[in-house]
Amino acid sequence: MAKKDATPVEEEPKKGGKAKWIILLLVLLLLGGGGAAAYWFLMGPGVESGEQAQEQAAPGTGPPGTRTDFTPEIVRLDPFIVNLADPLGRRFLRMTLDVEVRDRAAVSEVQRSTSRIRDAVILLLAGKSFADLASMEGKITLKNEIVERLNQIVGGGRVTNVYFTEFVVQ
Repeated sequence: MAKKDATPVEEEPKKGGKAKWIILLLVLLLLGGGGAAAYWFLMGPGVESGEQAQEQAAPGTGPPGTRTDFTPEIVRLDPFIVNLADPLGRRFLRMTLDVEVRDRAAVSEVQRSTSRIRDAVILLLAGKSFADLASMEGKITLKNEIVERLNQIVGGGRVTNVYFTEFVVQ
């Protein structure tokens, strides 16, 4: 009987076997990522379908009470400069507002009532301290209070929002 050689024969590893799979996986990932990016840019949230564009183009077609039942107008008010109600009286606020109203009739009403609006806003601001206005919640509360006061002057919920275009406390 012939003895078999006890030394194991080493198989040569296949060169490029793993490399081919890695390259194939990378190509598939790139194609998938490219397809997802193309879908996002071409069909994503920024692109409107024909129905969505018609709904947005025709105000008043949405359910009542939604923001689609009016055409908003913006009225810019002159800057407000007010001393804040701080103990030492060293802080002041400079604020500029844009007022969003429901329609052109409300724009003319805001413009006619500018003195009353400025008085109401100045009195509201003069009662605020730095601590009241320092946080984001304080600023949002202030916006809501200004909208309420302006609606008392203009009437009928015609002021829908106010925007701070300048807000400096020193």
